[in-house]
Amino acid sequence: MFIKNFCRVLSGIVALVVSSGYAAGVPDDCTQLIVGTGPDWNSMRGQMQLFERAAGGKWEATGPSWPVLFGKQGLAWGSGLAGQSENGLRKTERDGRAPAGIFRIGKIYTYDAQLPPGANFPFHQVTTADAWVDDVKNPDYNRLVTIPDPAKPPPWFEKQKMRHNDFAYRWLVEIRHNSDPPVPGAGSAIFFHIRRGVSRPSAGCTTMAEPDLVKIITWMRAARHPCYVLLPVAEYDKKWQGWNLPPPASWKTEH
Repeated sequence: MFIKNFCRVLSGIVALVVSSGYAAGVPDDCTQLIVGTGPDWNSMRGQMQLFERAAGGKWEATGPSWPVLFGKQGLAWGSGLAGQSENGLRKTERDGRAPAGIFRIGKIYTYDAQLPPGANFPFHQVTTADAWVDDVKNPDYNRLVTIPDPAKPPPWFEKQKMRHNDFAYRWLVEIRHNSDPPVPGAGSAIFFHIRRGVSRPSAGCTTMAEPDLVKIITWMRAARHPCYVLLPVAEYDKKWQGWNLPPPASWKTEH
């Protein structure tokens, strides 16, 4: 009787795990996936590729990969849907590393009144009153803040304001690292944005040529719950099955 009951309980646990999908990896509702890979943890260069799937289906590449830049010091484990429980170097504020793991995509932030033609995704037009807080002592750390009067800003505002009229920040696509909830010092203001040059890495964002960023913006759809995975190639090889990622053999090399 004990064995029979134990087996019944074990079967229920297994069924629960299976029904919940890949709880430690890409969630079932994500049917658009942005894949970034780098040669190793200390590389500032990598590749990016887009994948889609039908609900419950297999990942299919939408086209070839393209070059991207990461943090000037490379990568470190971040905090999102997966990665926060891994052993190894952790992302911290101002460490010059891009967060590795799996992350939801948040809003698009732009100087423009509209997104590029063909885009249909939640966005916010950045004003002179907007800031993204990177001060670990501020209670709004790693959040968008809109101050009441930009003509009379608080002392912290100037270094954290979002409107710089800087071409690299024309479009910011939020990577939801350290967001739910933010942990002071674990890293903030992580986005996709336009690169400043082919050999100028970021402080922790993932950057690329403007046409490639526009490609992502016009491709994403909120109803498909797009996610981003960033890993060194060796980690990707170890985790793609358990994290429900596209198999490495499905990557398409850039032109």
